[in-house]
Amino acid sequence: MKKVSTLAVLALASAAACAQSATSSVTLFGVIDANARVVNNGNGSLKTLSAGGINTSRLGFRGIEDLGGGLKAGFWLETGINPDTGTTSDATRFWNRRSTVSLISDEAGEVRLGRDFTPTYNGYTNYDTFGSNGVAAVDKFFVSSIGGASIDTGTRADNLVSYFTPKNLGGFYGQVSVAAGEGASGKRYVGGRAGYTAGPLDVSAALGETKVTPVIAGEDQVRVYDFGASYDFGPAKVLGIYGETKYGNFKLDVLEIGTIVPVGVGQIRASYVRANAKGTGIDSNDANQIAIGYIHHLSKRTALYTTYARVSNKGNATFAVASAPAITTGHDSKGFEFGIRHGF
Repeated sequence: MKKVSTLAVLALASAAACAQSATSSVTLFGVIDANARVVNNGNGSLKTLSAGGINTSRLGFRGIEDLGGGLKAGFWLETGINPDTGTTSDATRFWNRRSTVSLISDEAGEVRLGRDFTPTYNGYTNYDTFGSNGVAAVDKFFVSSIGGASIDTGTRADNLVSYFTPKNLGGFYGQVSVAAGEGASGKRYVGGRAGYTAGPLDVSAALGETKVTPVIAGEDQVRVYDFGASYDFGPAKVLGIYGETKYGNFKLDVLEIGTIVPVGVGQIRASYVRANAKGTGIDSNDANQIAIGYIHHLSKRTALYTTYARVSNKGNATFAVASAPAITTGHDSKGFEFGIRHGF
């Protein structure tokens, strides 16, 4: 009897373990992207081994638990890494890229809490020809400081509460997010994004406001608006972005037009970006960027790539393809990189 009881307990434990594995999962994932890079910012050239030419290097864990009735719980923990030095990309926090917990309903959508991308960042990075990575990334023109006011919500926000619409809306999708500033300037954020996708078409618009300590009397909000669209014609995919960052009478408009052309197992990427500054003392601080690159896929997970970008600054503009070396105001910035990307 004791032997039979023991076997029964083991059978029940095994069945429970199988049931648990069938309703929940945890995935380890990551990207290693390293490149040899040469940058000239007007003060000579700097040669480096850098990271993130086509994808940001990262390491993460994500998981889903099926709660039944179309309801799931999920988590996502992700940190950026520097493959050239073996360090994390943020010295002040470990899970700097994303740290969220979610409740997901097939019918009602997703509620997500934690550090995550803002709607306004999603609103332009999804339409950047170079995916907001490497020397050609468009996000150098979506500034974090304008008119003396600085924000910390251009890419991600801490303390973010987001709602994402379900996937059964006939191609329509949306996101609404709020972030508590917890007493810090440049961190309190409210934003939203709405879009539509159908076959080769994807289009969306987003807006966001970040509360700052006033530098201009009566002005305590930095506003970001962006509109993005892409259409895949088959022989080529065309992408476009229009964005605006505004504080008081200071404004920076950004326009990007780009294309991605499949060539065998690879793809050619090319884009043009125009940045137009408006406001007291910055009217002449405009810039434009031209960029071209190629990705050669060795497999679904591994690729070789190369990119060249050139920023032409006017007035006292200091837009640069990379942060080092320091750039002289009004000088051109040029960068070239060749790298390897492997995902797992």
